[in-house]
Amino acid sequence: MVLIKKAAFIFSILITLSLNAVAQRELCGKTNTSFLTGEKLNFMVYYNMGAIWVNAGEANFSIEDTRINGHRVYHITGEGKTMKSHDWIFKVRDRYETFIDKKSMLPVKFLRNVNEGGYTIINDVNFDHEEGKATSTNGTFDIPKCTQDILSAIYYARNINYDEYEPGDKIAFNLFLDDKVYPLYIRYIGKEEIKTRFGTFKSIKIQPLLIEGTIFKGGEKMKIWVSDDKNHLPLRISSPILVGSIKVDLMGYENLKYPFKGLMSQE
Repeated sequence: MVLIKKAAFIFSILITLSLNAVAQRELCGKTNTSFLTGEKLNFMVYYNMGAIWVNAGEANFSIEDTRINGHRVYHITGEGKTMKSHDWIFKVRDRYETFIDKKSMLPVKFLRNVNEGGYTIINDVNFDHEEGKATSTNGTFDIPKCTQDILSAIYYARNINYDEYEPGDKIAFNLFLDDKVYPLYIRYIGKEEIKTRFGTFKSIKIQPLLIEGTIFKGGEKMKIWVSDDKNHLPLRISSPILVGSIKVDLMGYENLKYPFKGLMSQE
């Protein structure tokens, strides 16, 4: 049960992509060049128990247009759940929503509603970037310039031009999570070919500095492969956890901004 329970935190694993840092370059003022309204992504999460990879759950992301507080925003939703066959052991139903200002690519509002084995968290955060404040369900907190939430940061990071960096460089932005600001970073590793069940892809390899928690130890042990094209889609995530390891694979996509050119050859 402990092994399945750790695999069940599938959405938290994906969301760990939402990083930030005090590092080498300021990432304020980015414009969206990588995704469109209507894009949908599906991921499958596998957990390794010894020599066996177990299909533990899935996560889905979608983008819509809306307005909030006078801002034209991308309304991005991320949902994660365990497979029904695992629900009786440890049921997970997680939902995250972010509303990203289309001009600044900064979050205006963030909603978190998670249920993991009966443990629930509900948090509603409103950002005032001009005043440097984030007001959550629990109070008002100071935030630094260019602060992201854990979902908006994924899409913000997809707009990084990795060709501007050298292997080993750190890439910075600020993250507000659970009423705290975390200074983390993404380290650019370089270009690499990666073989998946769908074929071989050209990819960009990065390693995030993780927040130490109940699943991961702190450090740069997680590896992420992103498509080496203008879409910058996450193709695979792999990482050791406290017990065993996990692998997250892209399984499906719709309405990409650009043709998906990362695939070199099909299996």
